[in-house]
Amino acid sequence: MSGLFVDVILPLSLPRSYTYSVPSELADSVLPGKRVIVQLGKQKMYAGLVHKVHQSSPASYEVKPILSVLDNEPVVNLRQLELWDWIASYYMSNLGDVMNVALPSALKLQSETRIVLNESYDHSHEHLTDDEYLVYEGLLGRPHLTPDDAAKILHRKSAHQVLKTMIEKGAILMEEEIHEKYRPKKEVVLSLSPVLSTDEDALKAAFESLEKRSPKQLEALMAFLKIHYDLKKEEWIARAEVLKSEPVTAAALNALVKKGVLLEKSVVKDRLAHYDGKTVPLSELSLQQQQALDAVRKEFEKHDAVLLHGITSSGKTEVYLHLIREMLDKGKQVLFLLPEIALTAQMINRLKKVLGEKIDVYHSRFSLNERAEVWKRVLLSDPRSRVILGARSAMFLPFSDLGLILIDEEHDSSFKQSDPAPRYHARDAALVLARIHSAKTLLGTATPCMETYSNALQGKYGLVTLTERYGGMLLPEIKLVDTREAARKKQMKSHFSPDLLEAIQQAMEHKEQVILFQNRRGFAPIIECTQCAWTPHCKNCSVTLTYHKQYNLLKCHYCGYASHLPSLCDACGSHRLELRGLGTEKIEEEMAIFFPKAVTARLDLDAARSRQAYVSILSDFEDRKIDILVGTQMITKGLDFDNVNLVGIINADQLLNFPDFRAFERSFQLLQQVSGRSGRKFKRGHVIIQTHQPTHWVLQDVVANNYTGWYRRELDERKRFLYPPHNRLIEFTVRHRDQLKVNDAAIQFADILKQQLGNRVYGPHDPMVKRVRNYWLKTLLLKIEKEASPVKVKELLHGAMNQFFSERENRSVLIQPDVDPL
Repeated sequence: MSGLFVDVILPLSLPRSYTYSVPSELADSVLPGKRVIVQLGKQKMYAGLVHKVHQSSPASYEVKPILSVLDNEPVVNLRQLELWDWIASYYMSNLGDVMNVALPSALKLQSETRIVLNESYDHSHEHLTDDEYLVYEGLLGRPHLTPDDAAKILHRKSAHQVLKTMIEKGAILMEEEIHEKYRPKKEVVLSLSPVLSTDEDALKAAFESLEKRSPKQLEALMAFLKIHYDLKKEEWIARAEVLKSEPVTAAALNALVKKGVLLEKSVVKDRLAHYDGKTVPLSELSLQQQQALDAVRKEFEKHDAVLLHGITSSGKTEVYLHLIREMLDKGKQVLFLLPEIALTAQMINRLKKVLGEKIDVYHSRFSLNERAEVWKRVLLSDPRSRVILGARSAMFLPFSDLGLILIDEEHDSSFKQSDPAPRYHARDAALVLARIHSAKTLLGTATPCMETYSNALQGKYGLVTLTERYGGMLLPEIKLVDTREAARKKQMKSHFSPDLLEAIQQAMEHKEQVILFQNRRGFAPIIECTQCAWTPHCKNCSVTLTYHKQYNLLKCHYCGYASHLPSLCDACGSHRLELRGLGTEKIEEEMAIFFPKAVTARLDLDAARSRQAYVSILSDFEDRKIDILVGTQMITKGLDFDNVNLVGIINADQLLNFPDFRAFERSFQLLQQVSGRSGRKFKRGHVIIQTHQPTHWVLQDVVANNYTGWYRRELDERKRFLYPPHNRLIEFTVRHRDQLKVNDAAIQFADILKQQLGNRVYGPHDPMVKRVRNYWLKTLLLKIEKEASPVKVKELLHGAMNQFFSERENRSVLIQPDVDPL
């Protein structure tokens, strides 16, 4: 033994890192951030991550040695580990939880992982070592192997090193890749035979032979050569590119390959699309945009973080682009965070027109290997990864020289991870990441989060405002329609007021597009018996099932449980079952009835489950192939469409009446954001908000675009009831399959907390949904003074949890802390 020890983060939810000894032969190769193979328990092997290297042996248990080191260079750098430590500490989670969220699955191996043959591998054995071939041969006779099976084949304690190199060579795939139906992108390419490319006489003879016997093959060869010379004698040309030429046929190309005139092979394409278009110079800024850019630069001299508060369509993105260009000129990396994956499709095109190939994309809709490729490019400071555009997971990439973090729509709740742990907020964690790199952070939005705006007013952040739309365009005209009065006068047609239907009709006549917003997916949220009021509920959760007409199923949006639509009431046997409420599916169907000539589509979680579906729907709407787009809050987030003149909000009361202290904040933000999709370039837009309470002060502030007035009123309310930004919140969810047990456990845990924190503890109480996935839930809420030390508060809370779990009967209870809950 070398006398060295390493603390290893395992991909498990363990309270602390586990310490292993380092054999002398591995002493020179262990570094923080490298993956190592270790044994946990009697049999299980894991690929853990070295957290720290030291010389202190733990006194409480006998250490085991690490078995091997997987990497030549660290896959996680020291700055990332510093961020992981902060997230684990602040959000009361374990480092293993952070590792599972941060590290791409393709970089993780464990005993339970199943390994299968890669069907796309060309079975070229000469590229495999003897050990790799033994594993490959072992897979030929069975559907899969585990790392432990592979170790037995090799008569070793661990086969992880061999499996790692086989994955890199493409010979095998991990189980998770099969679940995603991942296949490497391949294309067939063609090249002129080396003899013909170097011998003009041989080429001339081939021409003469084909001219006499095979004129179609001659045409195919001529088309190939034309592309060959157009591309400046590119050696290999995509077969699909040649087939585009008239009158080339697949049969003619096959014949040329068979004769040896052309060579053919299959190559793996880069999974991430390259930008082939020409870059354009940055757009000239308007006077107000230039003033905002200058103000941001000046604020960065005094503050590390700046809030850019710009109304919708004020041109914030152009300001972002100029700042990105400045950072690239300084040789710095840039992280551009967006709340929704849907937004990356539009933004990536805008950025690539200016930045070309210096931008990469990273989010959860990419396959395992795509994410691993981006990770490695960032780790190696590849020029293609100088700017990273992505959702919240992009902040975990291995940046080495980060200069700027841009957080667009910083108010958006999608930046907060709810499950699983760590329940971090990407906006707040990104601010810490920027501090670690000595970078700057720009937070951009038209409707700032209250905490962010409060920090800006108090001088913790810089504040820059953009109060005019780009090009002098006016904000949309917003009209509140009283649906209660319209219903009393029997003017409502289904869920639509005469004002909204008339406005849609006018938009169709003028060849303009319409967005309709309803923040509830499915066809109808409730099915009810008109005789006894029975409604079908989820068998796993305490919620009613939502009817999805597309699948003719009742679905639970919490656990995914589905059942067929009942024909009889389960309680009284009546046939009188009626659909209640309104979802996006029903609106889409009814629009087709009211406006049969219009093309209607839907953008919600059901319609856009894949990356391709997102892009397809948005592209069709942008290309004006869709006239009416119905959607949930997916359509509210920064999308930019030229031809949208009308936005309709079907039911604003659903937002206002939600039982949550942030209801008015979310209502104001959503209504302002969705209204901003209207009239963005050519003419003033129109917004119609349907509501039962048109005099509500939040709606009046939306109409007046009065953010500061709304903020002051809401701030007073928050102060009275000790909510953020005046106080910090920590929520504990107590979970157990037994309802009586969860009730008793929650009371006991609350008593322990109250001994330490007194009347800062509220509850326990039932959450809105008190059973999810067969677990009963109770919640406790802590309201902590902002001046209190977060570190000391967390120490008290960890002590309370340890005291609770010290009793054996409580060890089956789950307690989930959520710091700064939304």
